[in-house]
Amino acid sequence: MPPLKLRERLENAYNKYNRREFIHPDPLEFLWRYSSTVDREIAGLIASGLAYGRVAQILKSTEKVLAVLGPAPSAFLKDVSSRDLSSALAGSKHRFTTSIEMAALLKSASRLQEKWGLFGRMLGVFISEDTYHNALDRFVKNLLEGAGMEKCSMLPRPSLGSACKRLHLFMRWMIRKDEVDPGGWEWISPSVLLVPLDVHMFRAAGALGFTCRKTASRAAALEITENFRMMNPDDPVKYDFAITRMGIQGLHEDIIFRELFS
Repeated sequence: MPPLKLRERLENAYNKYNRREFIHPDPLEFLWRYSSTVDREIAGLIASGLAYGRVAQILKSTEKVLAVLGPAPSAFLKDVSSRDLSSALAGSKHRFTTSIEMAALLKSASRLQEKWGLFGRMLGVFISEDTYHNALDRFVKNLLEGAGMEKCSMLPRPSLGSACKRLHLFMRWMIRKDEVDPGGWEWISPSVLLVPLDVHMFRAAGALGFTCRKTASRAAALEITENFRMMNPDDPVKYDFAITRMGIQGLHEDIIFRELFS
């Protein structure tokens, strides 16, 4: 399909599916509860970090943690001690993520907010100094070091080679701003983003000829993003939600492909 025709089809999909009414069930919905970026980045860290496993359990686990933090998560984390936070989160295990791990990561995020105002500002500085990949790795490293951890089930290190789907989801949520993505880190350009590579996007990208790789790896995510970037250099992940939402909404792949590619 000619690039201009494909972009037209993708724009049609964006206009049809990139709407607030299609967000549920997606952990992104939790971010829309908060009007302040300082609370939204905390909620986003939790919701993206727990976004593995069954969707119903992801929503349940995220809701449980946010209920502990109350209506102003950032202020709560600033005032609560590490011991009291661990106690309050006891029993909030999500698959491989323990309440101890969660408490340590959230206190680290809180300390970075005290230092930077928003920990997204730290990421912005790293991006201005380095490649996006290295900046993300430094960002994760700082959060983990503050938590006293070398690795974390919620926050993968990009330097270890995975597609880091959940991390790139978090970046999309916080950097892009439209009817679906709430944004907040306006000092970072959406042009740097990478596609959060899940099974729906991987299959669609394969059908588009954007990748011939057999697994949803970091290399595949880079390859797919570059193809989207050729069509939309200022916002290469613009179509991510629309494409993945068609699959999550239960449309069969042949319907998705017919809408986009026929």
